[in-house]
Amino acid sequence: MNLSKQETENLEKLQEVLALLAEGQFIKAMTEYLDDNVELSEGNNPPKVGKAFCLEEEEKLLATVTEFNGYNVISGPAAKDDTTFYEVVMEFKTNDGQSHRFEQTVRSIWKDGKIIKERYYHA
Repeated sequence: MNLSKQETENLEKLQEVLALLAEGQFIKAMTEYLDDNVELSEGNNPPKVGKAFCLEEEEKLLATVTEFNGYNVISGPAAKDDTTFYEVVMEFKTNDGQSHRFEQTVRSIWKDGKIIKERYYHA
């Protein structure tokens, strides 16, 4: 199957994002690749709207992380039109002593090299 130019470009941008996330550089990835008016959704929860708000919320979460154990892509990424998908396992510990393991599929919609909508489906 041949990818369109748009699909190829989106996959290239996503690979850049994934490289940052694998290093635990969540704020840098968000700063560089989220659109100013992005909508981020966790499962069926209402979306968080706007890059500034999403960064603020991420900083609050990251302030609780004491140990980052990985962001490992286990399938994908794949692209179709303006949308990319991948499956990942993220593991970390927080300052309350809890270990967390999130298995999720991530769906991102891209425009002009930026993510305009992203949704995380958790298991």
